[in-house]
Order: sequence, then structure tokens, then C-alpha cells
Amino acid sequence: MQNSILYLVVTFIYLAVAADFWRCAKNVDDAQTLKLHSAMIALGLLLHGWLLYQDVFAQGFNFSLANALSAIFWLTVLIYWLANLKTQLHSLQAFVLPPAALFALLPAFSAHSHFMPEANAKLFIVHIAIALLAYSLFTFAALHAVLMTIAERSLHNKPTLIKLPSFPPLLVMETLLFRVITIGFVLLTLTLISGMLFSEEIFGKPLQFNHKVIFSIASWFIYGWLLFGRYKYGWRGRIAIRWTLAGFGLLLLAYVGSKFVLEMILHR
Repeated sequence: MQNSILYLVVTFIYLAVAADFWRCAKNVDDAQTLKLHSAMIALGLLLHGWLLYQDVFAQGFNFSLANALSAIFWLTVLIYWLANLKTQLHSLQAFVLPPAALFALLPAFSAHSHFMPEANAKLFIVHIAIALLAYSLFTFAALHAVLMTIAERSLHNKPTLIKLPSFPPLLVMETLLFRVITIGFVLLTLTLISGMLFSEEIFGKPLQFNHKVIFSIASWFIYGWLLFGRYKYGWRGRIAIRWTLAGFGLLLLAYVGSKFVLEMILHR
């Protein structure tokens, strides 16, 4: 019962900050408002992190789809919170916090558990931690790319469903996007290498090129090509946004899609 209340508290905090952002749209750069939002998000992160620890580690290593999505968005909010301390990205909270509120609440209503005996292997925990951080960085990058799209359309006075009260300069947003993608690409590379080298040790069977592995490698190629294009040809703007979202779409199919099929359809 106590945990159920805390789930609702975390969801309320995330949604309240996002709603207050739009309510205070005209005064969104007010220092007191920004400090309050930052403090509330920090509180939400602490409570969300404690709930995640209980959900995942209380009775073993329960890495169900609900817990995995909750963990990814906990990390995504954390990445946003840390980035916002240096760069004024408060507009992004309108994109990050609502889905985080949904997925933070998901474990409270999920009846599915997925206990993994491989958790006794330290290498497995490291592999999962790196993978989660990589997915979270790319989730942040995808949401940031959406924000850039809306900001670009607003600057050119093009019609858009969402009117942003404020946003950083596009060059600042673009620099942050590629910085996040670069770190995410390194971590995704480590995830793939660790999976390939230690698949038999971790999972008890050699690497199999199933759809999860294939989509992950395809996503790796897309992000690698994007970074190469940025370095070699100076890609930016719409090209960068499209490749970012394409790579993220493949990652969704690789990880979330495979866990959804296994847990919800095949009940494994």
C-alpha cells in the first residue's frame, strides 16, 4: 500500500512540474520557478530510484518489461536534470516528464515478473547497466530531436501542434544532441561487444542473430553513420534529426519490442 502511494507521488511530481511549465509559460525563465522545478524533479528522482531498487532487487533480479521501461525513463529524467543544470533545457521537461510519469507508474499495475538467474554474474549486471544507460541516452536524444524540430518550425513561423514558450539557441541544442549521441554510441558499442564476447558465459548459449541483435546492430550502424556524416560533411538540422529518430526506432524494436513479445505474447 505504501509503495502504491509512492508510485502516485512520483507520477504526480513529474506531471505537476510539466503542467507548471506550461502554466508559467510567460515567466518560464524566472529563477525561482526554475529552482523549484529542479528541486521537485530531484525529489521525484529520489523516490523513483528507491521504488526501482525495491522492484528490481527486492526478491532477486526482476527485470520485467515494466521495470526496464521505468529504469530507462528514470535514467532519461536524470540525464535531463543533469543537462539542465548547465544548459537551459527546461522546455524539454514537457517531453521527458509526461512519459516518465506513465512508465514510473507502470510497475505498480504490472503482474508480470521476469527473474533472471544470470544476475549472479557480475558481468551480466555490468552489461545490463551499460545497455540501460545507452538506451536512456538515445531516448533523451530522440526527445531532444523532437524539441529541435518544434523549435526550428517555430523559428520559421511554420504551423506546429505544440507552441514552445522558450527554447535554447538551435546551435546549443544541436551541440548537446551530438554530444549525447556520441556518448550513447560508445556505450551501445560496449553493449554489443560485451553481448557478443560473453553471450555464452552470461546466457549459457552462443550469440544468436535474432531480431533483437539485428535491430541493435542496424541502430549502431545508423548512429555511427550519423556521427561520421557530422564529422565528414557537417550534417545538422533535419538530417541529424531524421537519422536520430530512425536509430531510436530500431532500438525500440530491438529491445522493447522483443521484451514485449516475450513477456506479453509468449509469456516467457
